[in-house]
Amino acid sequence: MSKQKKIVLAYSGGLDTSVLLSWIKDKHHAEMIAFCADIGQEDELKGLKQKAMKTGASKLYVDDLQAEFARDFIFPMMQAGAIYEGQYYLGTSIARPLIAKRMVEIARQEGATAIAHGATGKGNDQVRFELTCAALAPDLEIIAPWRNEAFRRDFPGRAEMIAYCADNKIPVEASAKKPYSSDRNLLHISYEAGILEDPWMDAFAPANKAMFKLSVSPEDAPDKPEYVELEFRQGDCVAVNGKKLDPLGVMRTLNKLGGRHGVGRVDMVENRFVGMKSRGVYETPGGTILHFAHRQIESLTMDREVMHLRDSLVPRYATLVYNGFWYAPERLALQALITESQRNVTGTVRVKLYKGNTYVAGRKSPRSLYNPHIATMEADPTKAYNQDDATGFIRLNGLRLRVNSKVNGVANLSKTVR
Repeated sequence: MSKQKKIVLAYSGGLDTSVLLSWIKDKHHAEMIAFCADIGQEDELKGLKQKAMKTGASKLYVDDLQAEFARDFIFPMMQAGAIYEGQYYLGTSIARPLIAKRMVEIARQEGATAIAHGATGKGNDQVRFELTCAALAPDLEIIAPWRNEAFRRDFPGRAEMIAYCADNKIPVEASAKKPYSSDRNLLHISYEAGILEDPWMDAFAPANKAMFKLSVSPEDAPDKPEYVELEFRQGDCVAVNGKKLDPLGVMRTLNKLGGRHGVGRVDMVENRFVGMKSRGVYETPGGTILHFAHRQIESLTMDREVMHLRDSLVPRYATLVYNGFWYAPERLALQALITESQRNVTGTVRVKLYKGNTYVAGRKSPRSLYNPHIATMEADPTKAYNQDDATGFIRLNGLRLRVNSKVNGVANLSKTVR
């Protein structure tokens, strides 16, 4: 008698993954092992095990991965200064490789030969899950029902899923569908689909206040600013307002502070890896403060050419994270460069939070490269800079411009091409 196939499923207990668990088990005649990652979404996990077992799982893992998420994923990405397309702090993107990594570990532990996920065939998450698996466990089979025509035929809509659960006695709460979907973790909450598919719709209008969970609207934020001090050591925040914290503690503290002042709200149209544009609304209160403060301490302590080199790589790094290449060799190589760039990024930044904004209110460091005696407009007592030297400096830098003008003519430089 052949051994029964084992499949590890990313499971939340909601309608979609409940249907997936039962449908995959039936179609593959497999033993289903459900996995739910606690990465700070604060969803109600009570009764999840009982629900999974009733749905057909043989076992459920509920793993608290928040500390690992903050330490090994969020903080290295913050050192890189990564933002996708100038606005998105990559909250969902950076969580997927951690979830997939843990699924692979469970598959190895349980002797499973496949992992399954409920990501749609139109989104980025399918790529992120599967590229992680390709890097860490290329031998595992991937089961993605939303890319299966038979599954889409069986479940063209929510009503068919609810009926399926009723017929198969699957315990789900069939509530009315929200007019948007959301995904929460320690770094952010994302909102998309439904009413948000109209890019003209104002997500921040007073009528949509109830949608947001991590932050108040800037209009409702306190009228008095609040100051927060972040201490950095080699590029990582190690204390907030003088209190030593681990990465998880930093994120929790900054989320509360930022949320109280309406910091970190973004509404953008982004380019998905699969080719289409999509509209997303995000709340990233703690991440926004951390990213801003990190840049401020870098401005004081990082060598100019190192900073410019690292900055030139930020779009590439952010795209690698967004597209799911966290475990790709090029991301690991970039991370090594970033780690080296952070060697002297140590000091303290004071940030003012007010009405949805972050302002720098001071920065200091024992590794500061800023010397007020050199930068001053007054006489330089250090004699480190001789203003006469600027004459030759400018003349040498202008050499190619003078040659070009003599060869091609000054008039050609001022013409506007239409």
